[in-house]
Parts: sequence; C-alpha cells; structure tokens
Amino acid sequence: MLTPTKWTLDDYHKMIDAGILCDRIVEFIKGDIVEMSPEKPLHRYTNHNTVKYLRSLLQEKAEVMEAHPITLTDSEPEPDVVITRTPDELYFTRHPYPEDIYWLIEIADSTLAKDLGIKKQIYAEVGIQEYWVIDLVNQKIHVFRHPNQGDYQSKSELIEGIISPLAFPDIRVTVAKLINSSPDT
Repeated sequence: MLTPTKWTLDDYHKMIDAGILCDRIVEFIKGDIVEMSPEKPLHRYTNHNTVKYLRSLLQEKAEVMEAHPITLTDSEPEPDVVITRTPDELYFTRHPYPEDIYWLIEIADSTLAKDLGIKKQIYAEVGIQEYWVIDLVNQKIHVFRHPNQGDYQSKSELIEGIISPLAFPDIRVTVAKLINSSPDT
C-alpha cells in the first residue's frame, strides 16, 4: 500500500520561494497541495461585488481582502473573502492568522462540497468564529458560527433577510446583495 507524503507549511513556502508552484493555481490544505477550481464569470462577479459591498459597510473597521492566502496550523487556503483586523500593514510580512480574522466567506458554484466539507472543518479547527458560504447554485448563504471541536455549533441557511456578523453586530448585511446574480439589483 502506498502512503502519500504530507507536506509541512514550511515545505510549501520553500516550494513557493523556489518557484516550483509559480505556474500552478493551488492552495495548501491539511498537508496537501491542491489544485484550485477555475473561476467562472459569475463567481468572479459575485466575489468582486461582495468585497465592494462589505468594504462600503465596514469602511475603516476592518480589512476586506479578496482571494488571498491565510495561514493556519497545517493549511494555507485562499478564501474568496477574508475580513480581518486592521491595519493592513500587519500583513506586510505574513498572511493573516486565525486570531486576525473576524470571518471568512467562500463563494461556491462548483466547489460547494469542498466549501461545506474540508474548508469548513479546517476553519472550525483553528477557531475562526464565523464562516459564510455563498451558494450560487441554490441561491442561499450558509452561515456557520461558534467553532467547537472541529465543527461549528451554530448553522443556518438564509435565502433572504439580514445577517449581522458576530464581530460587528451593528453592521447589517443584506442577503440578497450577496446571492443575487443579476447586475440590475
């Protein structure tokens, strides 16, 4: 029986520094270097507009990053949207750590199983307090909160209404603005 080799975060960074992965679109998940799915136009559109919308709501309260790595214990995924503490200069020499992150958002068209599976697990394991999945196929948002023992204790699905993030209870995020794929709305 063959046993695959698990890489360390240090190994992964050395490969990046050596240019081994420069032509690959990958992320590092639990010791594996994983190909990322190609981005479809609707995914890109939703990602970009979600970031613009959240930046307008949060203003200077948080950094809203678009599709950049975060550093976890044994993973370095690239969530579609990361809302972190300020100032941005904190991330001049490193990617955000779990303690920097208010919440994460993944946008799922062809990646729903991965986003609700391994991604949810790794985010809960490191204590990310809140995780949203914008489900483009089913037009809803999966909201996960309060991590405990590798899973989230609070889980809900929204097709309409308002979400107030745990870190910013005074901010009101309109669900329709995140899941509506029409540029006219």
